[in-house]
Amino acid sequence: MSSTNRTVVVTGIGATTPLGGDSASTWEGLLAGRSGVRPLEGERFAELPVQIAATAAVDPGDVLPRPLARKLDRSAQFALIAAREAWADAGYTAPAGEDASVTPERLGSVIASGIGGVTTLLDQYDVLKEKGVRRVSPHTVPMLMPNSPSANVGLEVNARAGVHTPVSACASGAEAIGYAVEMIRTGRADVVVAGGTEAAIHPLPIAAFANMMAMSKSNDEPTKASRPYDTGRDGFVLGEGAGVVILESEEHAKARGARVYCEVLGQGLSADSHHIAQPEPTGRGIAAAMQNLLDATDLKPSEVVHLNAHATSTPQGDVAEIKALRKVLGDDLDHVAISATKSMTGHLLGGAGGIETVATVLALHHRLAPPTINVDELDPEVDADIVRDEPRELPQGTIAAINNSFGFGGHNVVLAFRTV
Repeated sequence: MSSTNRTVVVTGIGATTPLGGDSASTWEGLLAGRSGVRPLEGERFAELPVQIAATAAVDPGDVLPRPLARKLDRSAQFALIAAREAWADAGYTAPAGEDASVTPERLGSVIASGIGGVTTLLDQYDVLKEKGVRRVSPHTVPMLMPNSPSANVGLEVNARAGVHTPVSACASGAEAIGYAVEMIRTGRADVVVAGGTEAAIHPLPIAAFANMMAMSKSNDEPTKASRPYDTGRDGFVLGEGAGVVILESEEHAKARGARVYCEVLGQGLSADSHHIAQPEPTGRGIAAAMQNLLDATDLKPSEVVHLNAHATSTPQGDVAEIKALRKVLGDDLDHVAISATKSMTGHLLGGAGGIETVATVLALHHRLAPPTINVDELDPEVDADIVRDEPRELPQGTIAAINNSFGFGGHNVVLAFRTV
């Protein structure tokens, strides 16, 4: 089946985050304005300049059977848990083929990770140094592969239409969802399990990010450390977890009587071509991605009432994003309720786009924009309507929302969704 005009919808969601072990508890935490940032415990973190992180609310090793968990990197564990929730939420009761409503050859898996199994790599290197060659796990290579989460999710649901892993730093999760949309639109699949995952809370990544001056060092006040748009922001807080959605062609969803959360309108992509780790200060690349989205879809700026911002709490990045929004949306930006959910979840790197897509889908579904916390003094350069401290109701009728994700290397991905 070949088509470029198939409508793509969201039929299932799943998440495991610093706010909760599933999408419901995560959503509840977002609406409550609860921070998932905590002090890091353990001797190996003691000498680091950053001693806080948004660690998972529920340890994935406590959820999965031990024989399975020990063969998976933490990033794949998160992905599998979120995918299982999303699969069940979409109404599927068994893997493709066993559940007759989807065939394996029409099912894909696209789960992204920005860093892959970095903790497995580093921990197994320690084993090699301290205990010798024979003690290195034979599962190490399958565990550290960046495609391991997507491959293991594909094995779980029996996906044979394709298993893919975009790697675009912190834009990876959003790019995975955009890729999944194109798989369905072009007729390569009817259903795709898509999202992002990350598990990089380890001394080396934290030390490296800290030495780049990218992370907040507010160790004394963990819950206030992630503060997008605040004048006192000093960097992001590292988080971990996964967010996954089930995407389907509209006709496939209707044929099986599925509940539909919203439509995925499409994506806009661009590259800054500016710096390997710094945002382009005028927002030029971000604006190009947003304009590409508008050009590729029938979305009108006046339809957009909500935006889940990339907003990582860095001094340069938060402002560049707002400049881009104003450049593309103009006066229509004034009626866009902007949420920066990283103020609560921290920054999940390649998992951010997955979790923030789940948040955006739920915002449209419930017509509620989550708050941004810790904005004590709004940066005067933030010329936009930031939802602060309390959730805000979104309008009735047909409305649209945008989710932004950007990554080191200058990757920009913008996704758009509309109520049905």
